[in-house]
Amino acid sequence: MKLYYMPGACSLSAHITLHEIGKPFTTEKVDKNTKKTASGEDFMLINPNGYVPAIRLGDGAILFEAPAVLQYLADTNPDAGLAPNSGTIERARLQQYLNFTASEFHKSFAPFFSGVDMSVEERENCVARVGTRLDFIEQILSDGREYLLESGFSVADTYTFTVARWSGSIKISLENWPSVKAYVDRVSKRPSVIQAMTDEGLLS
Repeated sequence: MKLYYMPGACSLSAHITLHEIGKPFTTEKVDKNTKKTASGEDFMLINPNGYVPAIRLGDGAILFEAPAVLQYLADTNPDAGLAPNSGTIERARLQQYLNFTASEFHKSFAPFFSGVDMSVEERENCVARVGTRLDFIEQILSDGREYLLESGFSVADTYTFTVARWSGSIKISLENWPSVKAYVDRVSKRPSVIQAMTDEGLLS
């Protein structure tokens, strides 16, 4: 299996998940600007949408979109315990959090990474939008749970952690969301996270 990634992008969630699983895999970096892989492939032929993550399976099939990739990895490696069983309310909760992160939390950061300069007012509006999403996560975690699901660490956490840590790169402090801050700090200490971030050059 091969993971196509951009350092620190949402593909970090799949990278963490693969280390949690502990089976052999390879990675290939994708240039955000040229859409070329490190070996010179045209990434647009791998994922026509041009974004990561994408995984190439052993039979050559390609899968992309973070929620789909993460659930596939969890479901095909059940011993890792990264997703509740299908048909349970906990599985529906997992899908709820994955979809929220993909469609709301992740999307709220898009203006900051668009390359388009924002006015002060536009930035304030975008910061407020991110804050609203952080409010929701804070509410979930405020009951003292360690991870999003009460059953424990899951692929929903690999994705939500990845997006939440972007707050630092756009200078949004998590001090106003103490449960989220503690959550990010806690997840960042997992060996799988340390290894994936080291692999991507995010940690020295």
